[in-house]
Amino acid sequence: MNDPRDRGESFAPRNVATKEEAWMRICRRLRAELGDDVFSSWFGRLELDGLSEPNAYLSVPTKFLKSWIQSHYADKILPALTAEFPEIKRLSITVRSSSRPPRPDAPAGASGRGDYVSAIGAHGNDEKSAASFGAACEGAPAAPRPSSAQRTFERAARTSSDAGDADIIAGSPLDRRLNFSSFLVGKSNQLAHAAAQKVASATAEDSLLYNPLYLHASVGLGKTHLLQAVAHAASAGTRRVIYLTAERFMYGFVSALKAQTAIAFKEKLRGIDVLVIDDVQFLQGKSIQQEFCHTLNALIDARRQIVIAADRPPADLESLDERVRSRLAGGLCVEMGGLDEALRIKILEARIGAAKTAHPNFEVPPAVMAYVASVIQTNGRDLDGAVNRLLAHASLNGAPLGVETAELAIRDLVRTHEPKRVKIEDIQKLVASHFNVSRADILSSRRTANVVRPRQIAMYLSKVLTLRSLPEIGRRFGGRDHTTVLHAVRKIEGLTTSDGSLSEELELLKRMLME
Repeated sequence: MNDPRDRGESFAPRNVATKEEAWMRICRRLRAELGDDVFSSWFGRLELDGLSEPNAYLSVPTKFLKSWIQSHYADKILPALTAEFPEIKRLSITVRSSSRPPRPDAPAGASGRGDYVSAIGAHGNDEKSAASFGAACEGAPAAPRPSSAQRTFERAARTSSDAGDADIIAGSPLDRRLNFSSFLVGKSNQLAHAAAQKVASATAEDSLLYNPLYLHASVGLGKTHLLQAVAHAASAGTRRVIYLTAERFMYGFVSALKAQTAIAFKEKLRGIDVLVIDDVQFLQGKSIQQEFCHTLNALIDARRQIVIAADRPPADLESLDERVRSRLAGGLCVEMGGLDEALRIKILEARIGAAKTAHPNFEVPPAVMAYVASVIQTNGRDLDGAVNRLLAHASLNGAPLGVETAELAIRDLVRTHEPKRVKIEDIQKLVASHFNVSRADILSSRRTANVVRPRQIAMYLSKVLTLRSLPEIGRRFGGRDHTTVLHAVRKIEGLTTSDGSLSEELELLKRMLME
């Protein structure tokens, strides 16, 4: 009964260096198991404050780190601790303050910051910090006291959860006019509108059926309008919402790295309830995409809503990492199609009505409105431009608008019919069906004659009918090298000059794909 462990007291070894060495071995074990990137990102600021059977007391500087480590890595840390201290059965992780008294169970001479085991560590892409922490875990001398800049960063990271959004992340500006009441619904966007309203009106208790909600459409069809409407509606309640363009997300992340506030950036972003990201197709950079993927995973695991828009479906975002595309495709993906004529009329009526508030004498005859709706079929922005041109002609010329006047006013907006955008998947499916093989055969490594020729034809058509580069086409054909695609293209081009039946076959396939 004289053993302090029997009384639940601290059982720190007499030699403090022994505990330091044990903690370093634990660090090395975790680093080897989880990898350098994960270890540097999440464990660089983890400290062992004390041991008191059967508990181990650890601390981190922010609430986010505490929550993340408890949720994702507690089952990794406990076995590593138990291997060095068999008496340990439970973990206790706390958020340390900038100044706190020593633990009553800490060994004599140890400060409340756990200086006997402290190693101020790495985060994000801070290579200097990563190197210093790696040295500490490899048995180097204890790290020096943190600099004033480091202490400033720690205070910012600790208080970021209570600060306003502008302190760490400045969201992209919202247009008050882009709300659900001003969004005009038609057949092409009805499903997207309904899903966006459902997401925006959900409460914390509701199950997240559509997470992430992914909207995709060509330019000018209302993606940004719907996303901003979601942000407006969701923020009207008690939910914390941030709306970001992909450009703003990249700028915020890079700025945080430069200012050494990456952890505070991550904590603030993961602390919101609804994340709205626009134009995700512009997301560039390996480290930025990795952080974006980590953010998606963290928010989805925490049952927070994500709404994203792009100009194409997730599978066609070749510039994005496959893990990001997989995450985006795992929710509800909704395409917003082109504007039908009835919806174009509604948009024109709304725009003309808004213009009449400032110009009461502005009148557009039904015949002119019908003409404009019939010849401008691309997007809503061109319809806005048409109304502006009609208003200018009516106010400057002072003559009533007619179809001939309208034709002259909007002639620069009338575009010839754009050819259908052909997808590589469509080419693969059509060629496979035409040659009586499966799409899986075309993507496979099989080299039999009945598979090689259709594969080469599909690669050739992908080069001719799409804007994809040779490396992109190769990736879409089972991860092949661009030289393989180039060989296939040249092979088929050479055969068309001598094989008339093949040329006819290719023309038939092209017509079928363009219809």
